[in-house]
Amino acid sequence: MSIALRVGAPRIVPTRGIPYPTGDPSLAPAEERAWRRRLVEQALHAVSTAVKEPTVFELEASTHG
Repeated sequence: MSIALRVGAPRIVPTRGIPYPTGDPSLAPAEERAWRRRLVEQALHAVSTAVKEPTVFELEASTHG
């Protein structure tokens, strides 16, 4: 269980981890920009969605994990 779920965050958009919350240094620059864009789009979707309990908004599948 993630820390966000344990503390009851209402909306959760998982990322690569605590050291890289908005990036992925294992990706090439262009791939990382695309990944960040998907992350921001999913975060915007999450904040515009009404929730009644902690909800995880997974990123769409990509070619990198």
